[in-house]
Amino acid sequence: MTEPTVAELTKQLADVQAQVQSGQTALNITWTLLCGFLVMFMQAGFALVETGLTRAKNVAHTMGMNFLVYSIGIIGFWALGFGLQMGGVGALATFGNDATLSGEFVVHIGGKEFGLWGTQGFFLTPAVYTSPIAALFLFQMVFMDTTATIPTGAMAERWRFSSFVIFSFVIASVTYPIYANWVWGGGWLSALGRNFGLGHGHVDFAGSSVVHLVGGVAALVGAWVLGPRVGKFSPDGKAQPIPAHNIPMAVLGTFILAFGWFGFNPGSTLSGTDTRTAVIAVNTMLSSSAGAFAAYLWMKFRFGAPDVSWLCNGMLAGLVAITAPCAFVTAPAAILIGAVAGVLVINSAMFIENVLKIDDPVGASSVHGACGAWGILSLGLFADGRYGDGWNGVPGKVRGLFYGDPKQLLAECIGILTCVVWVAAVTFVALRITDALVGNRVSRREELAGLDVPEMGLEGYSAEPEPMSE
Repeated sequence: MTEPTVAELTKQLADVQAQVQSGQTALNITWTLLCGFLVMFMQAGFALVETGLTRAKNVAHTMGMNFLVYSIGIIGFWALGFGLQMGGVGALATFGNDATLSGEFVVHIGGKEFGLWGTQGFFLTPAVYTSPIAALFLFQMVFMDTTATIPTGAMAERWRFSSFVIFSFVIASVTYPIYANWVWGGGWLSALGRNFGLGHGHVDFAGSSVVHLVGGVAALVGAWVLGPRVGKFSPDGKAQPIPAHNIPMAVLGTFILAFGWFGFNPGSTLSGTDTRTAVIAVNTMLSSSAGAFAAYLWMKFRFGAPDVSWLCNGMLAGLVAITAPCAFVTAPAAILIGAVAGVLVINSAMFIENVLKIDDPVGASSVHGACGAWGILSLGLFADGRYGDGWNGVPGKVRGLFYGDPKQLLAECIGILTCVVWVAAVTFVALRITDALVGNRVSRREELAGLDVPEMGLEGYSAEPEPMSE
């Protein structure tokens, strides 16, 4: 029996390496898809929370928005949004270095590159429709759809359904994808570290800014443009309570969302073998619990009784806040981040309602907007330098202000400001256009009667028919 030659051994080794890499890529794709499925299920959670926290006369309308936004999001993202967001992302390290999407529109200023949007991937044409790109599309699509769903809560109970449809196409196709490109698609915010030495650029692990702040700003501007519900404010400007119609529904929805978040945050590794996933999952759990418990203590202190709806929002606030820093912080920091969010969500909601006089029926602007911004800031404060080596092309691991890198905090602040300006401007313009086309708000008469029959053609809850007399 002859000994194998060096050439043969080299070939065998290369074959083994190729098989290992192929298996690793397959595992990463499977992991990403499974986590994407979990995030998709969050749509049910949003539907239950928003419907439970609004009134029974608008059940079909609120459920209808939460249902159809999923379909609208997929179509808009498939046609335009995915290409704008990820069309220039380049090689996908965890997906076999697939470099199919490598077209970024870039402007050069002062010898530096500023990526603005992707130029490939529209309509998922056969040229780009590889398995890695398909997995990336699904995962990014469900993230985008979370964003598109957030305004439906803040604008509930008076938003014309046709306006909602048009606006949802805008947020899915343009508003979200452009900002997401700047952070996750190789755009200019991710390059703040390479271009200007600001840490690792704007870092957002799983979407406190890209998903939640975008949705929160759109929700706030949308609620302001629509105006408050009839009867929300008395003639002297004092806010009047409009009770939720189904607290058990809201609680169930909150737990579904918390469950889905284990796809949201751990799935953002895009890797089935990144052992940091365990830390990410536990940080997510700790922050959500701290948010709910802090909301309980704060409600007890301020009002003497724990309002269950705000306990739910406290948990969601903790989840939103930990979404950006979940991979970069310690367990005590996760508890602190969630606890601050649990108090912040209540105070910001009261400010929005009592000072700004903006009516947000479910507190979406506070949960996703204020706490999304806090999550980004907390990354810039508490990132401990144990994870993120080479993030956004910058050597070394991600560190926040308290661990020696104040410039990382500055990069996070720039990302927040950019998000607020971009999303607020596009949302305002889009709603002005839809108002001219179809009208944004239902009539006063329809609003008082309930939107289910005039807007949806059926009642959400049908009364039992009277028994026929003999």
